[in-house]
Amino acid sequence: MGEVPLFPSLDQSALSNLAAVAVIIFSRNNCNMESLRAAGNEHVGVCYGLLGDNLPSPPKATQLIRSKGIRKVRLYDPNAGVLNALRGTGIQVNVGVKNGDLKRLAEDLDFAKDWVRQNILAYLPEVDFRYITVGNEVFGTGDEQNVGPAMGHVYDAICSAGLQGKILVTTAVHMTVMAIPSYPPSTGSFSVNAAPFMRPVVKFLVDTGAPLMLNVYPYFAYKGMQQKNLPYALFTANSDVVDGQLRYRNLFDAMVDSVYSALERYGAGHVHIVVSESGWPSGGEDDGFSIIENARTYNQKLVRHVAQGTPKRPGTPIETYIFALFNENQKPPGTENHFGLFYPNMTSVYPIDF
Repeated sequence: MGEVPLFPSLDQSALSNLAAVAVIIFSRNNCNMESLRAAGNEHVGVCYGLLGDNLPSPPKATQLIRSKGIRKVRLYDPNAGVLNALRGTGIQVNVGVKNGDLKRLAEDLDFAKDWVRQNILAYLPEVDFRYITVGNEVFGTGDEQNVGPAMGHVYDAICSAGLQGKILVTTAVHMTVMAIPSYPPSTGSFSVNAAPFMRPVVKFLVDTGAPLMLNVYPYFAYKGMQQKNLPYALFTANSDVVDGQLRYRNLFDAMVDSVYSALERYGAGHVHIVVSESGWPSGGEDDGFSIIENARTYNQKLVRHVAQGTPKRPGTPIETYIFALFNENQKPPGTENHFGLFYPNMTSVYPIDF
């Protein structure tokens, strides 16, 4: 391995037997060969946003998701049309609470119970809910004080329904909760300004066993680098960045592990991180790196990488949601509406294998 300074067998008979066993197992689970071909990557999902006036219907979008072998989906709100389309698909769902609902959820347990009744219980057991993500990137919006109480009330509602441990309650944060600098990863810590927000959030996750949702964008980190290293951001570097005993060959791992370091400083190193958003835009800026080739490289290598874990958590797969399913024309102009894997007509922006 190269190093750079730190800144910035079975025989044919055995194989046949194994194949026969696999067929029997899948048959018992009512799976057909089409399901096997579209098995996909169990660690990778996609963010399905709806900020577009030309998007395909939820049934068509869900059919597309299934055809690509995508087995997890993140929704930013409990859209009834989408949830109905997901019934019986076996796709795991990470459903969001809109930021605009945080205040009422924080203040009113009955409202939280109604929210869970209407948006979760009404779709069980046909929809496979895995997480409820209470707010997205709330830090810095002025609504931070409502996140902890809202999470608590949603969790209480889940417990009242007997679903504790089956559906986990969490929130999604971005890297702005981190102190500057938080590089190398071993120095990562939550900022002083973020501490009043993050401490109760982390305590809640420790108490309930839920993961922290983290939006991770090497693209934006790369944009801010003084000494730019595109291969390091795109998973194509051929040398390591060394941090003590750990070696990093991509920025994604470094960013995730910096947050693990911050969790460790809160005594919460056992809290898992789920990457709730990551991606690379295929256009929107004339900067030379917001291009289709880089978007395809980043996302394809991300899909292949996450099963390995990070240097701090080797062998522990990183559940990751790629942002986003579609280019959404009602997002702000520029790169924001060029993160999609597919155009609204459901053709691929670039090929990617899940």
